[in-house]
Amino acid sequence: MRIYISCDMEGTAGVCSWNQCDPENRDEYPIYRRYMTQEVRAAIEGAREGGATEFLINDSHWSMRNLLWEELPDDVRVVSGAPKPHSMAERIDDGVDAVFLTGYHAKGGDGDGVLAHTFSDETVHRVTVNGTECSEALLVSALAGAHDVPVVLITGDRRIVDETLRALPWATGVAVKDAIGFNAVNSLTPSAAQAAIRTGAREAVASIARAKPFTFTSPVEVVLETVRVENCDYIELMPGFERIAGRSVRFTAPDYATAYRAFVAAVRLGGAANVRA
Repeated sequence: MRIYISCDMEGTAGVCSWNQCDPENRDEYPIYRRYMTQEVRAAIEGAREGGATEFLINDSHWSMRNLLWEELPDDVRVVSGAPKPHSMAERIDDGVDAVFLTGYHAKGGDGDGVLAHTFSDETVHRVTVNGTECSEALLVSALAGAHDVPVVLITGDRRIVDETLRALPWATGVAVKDAIGFNAVNSLTPSAAQAAIRTGAREAVASIARAKPFTFTSPVEVVLETVRVENCDYIELMPGFERIAGRSVRFTAPDYATAYRAFVAAVRLGGAANVRA
């Protein structure tokens, strides 16, 4: 049984500041990247206890070079570095049986989510797919679903865990902290969070047989509302994107995999507007 793990950092226990998850920070980041890695290891250990035998881990935070390799088991594979064509979901179609999402966080615009954002806090304000407002967790879950693979574990702040479980009721959720506004949390300690994740991962593997892939019906319409008008100035240059408002563009695709790739491209191109001349 092969498990795919997409691991982010803002949803890691204790994280409440960009400084803690910014690779350029020399003081706090080294501490919290270790906690991120240890949560991934806890998920692996729990999954092994449940019967999983192979693991493919996609480092999905910021530079996507965060995991401490020496903290991971020797027999796992890690997808590292950026940019990747499918970003947080790179190689999710690589013969896996189920998906874990660890260290995930509330989506952009959520008032009760710590460090809430969707892919880029500088570019994306809000994104909907077929009218459903989406977090990073839901966007990745839908790409897994497009390959007939279910997401069975979600860990992170309570807002994203509760929201994801409403869309994926078969999944196991582990909330490691509660937000107190954007930059404060009421959190489990790292060791307690890792113990909870280990237990949750074991339960998640046991639930795979009754889990379902999460999918959107075709055709797929993505509406992206950006942070700034200038972001849309760049995005609308791409064929297929229609400017529908000052800060909004729309893209329609025959299938979700195409729509997801277009969204990733739009975020990257739109981000070019954030570099001021």
